[in-house]
Amino acid sequence: MSKLLTDKIAIVTGASSGIGRAIALSFAAEGATVVIADIVQEALEGGETTLALINLSGGHAYFEQTDVSQWDQVDALVSKTVERHGRLDIMVNNAAIFSGTGLLETTDAQWAHVMGVNLTGMFNGCKRAVQQMITQQPHSDVRGRIINLGSQQGIVTSPHDTPYGVSKAGAIYLTKQIAVDYAEQLIVCNCISPGKIVTGKPGLPMDPALLENARRRTPWPRLGRPEDIANAAVFLASDRATFITGSNLVVDGGWLAR
Repeated sequence: MSKLLTDKIAIVTGASSGIGRAIALSFAAEGATVVIADIVQEALEGGETTLALINLSGGHAYFEQTDVSQWDQVDALVSKTVERHGRLDIMVNNAAIFSGTGLLETTDAQWAHVMGVNLTGMFNGCKRAVQQMITQQPHSDVRGRIINLGSQQGIVTSPHDTPYGVSKAGAIYLTKQIAVDYAEQLIVCNCISPGKIVTGKPGLPMDPALLENARRRTPWPRLGRPEDIANAAVFLASDRATFITGSNLVVDGGWLAR
């Protein structure tokens, strides 16, 4: 059975941990060369690094330390990738943080930090990817594919985390704008909005009360796994995803349908 991403060159931001880690592993398993872009190599949930796991499985990857909130670092990330491989086929803008604060509790510094990583970082990744992709010859009628990570909390409210919810709503909008503006240049841009995904990261995402609320709200009889989002990303990154751009694919076990 042929692999879906054979010979594709992909960058995945925030790929050392969580959802980004799962996407990078799945891309490599499907034949892509993966650039793991993150501020640290170590996985927040522990265990082997993403790079080590891909190498052990016989895949192709390398790590680039990158702060996506800084344009110069994102510019260098894409430039190095193109110098090595001649093109960029897939850009996954996944890197994100949260503050865990509502409107009145959020400081200026917290707002700026979350927006800097989640929204400015996505803007940087999208802009630099489009700059490169419009120069490339198309493969299967596509010059390049961008996948942004939104959230169901960019569609409905994000309880007690105003900056995060606003940043994810912005991710969904940015996806649509890029898809429309660059369709004639054969650049595909889609968004994935996860529901509650249990990644094993410590801190607020593993709060027992939040997990129990998510279990009550999710019709499917389990919460999400990082692999659920990775499966969606593989599809959107592949040539199987035809005539799909500007879409926001919700992967939430039916939460928003309830």
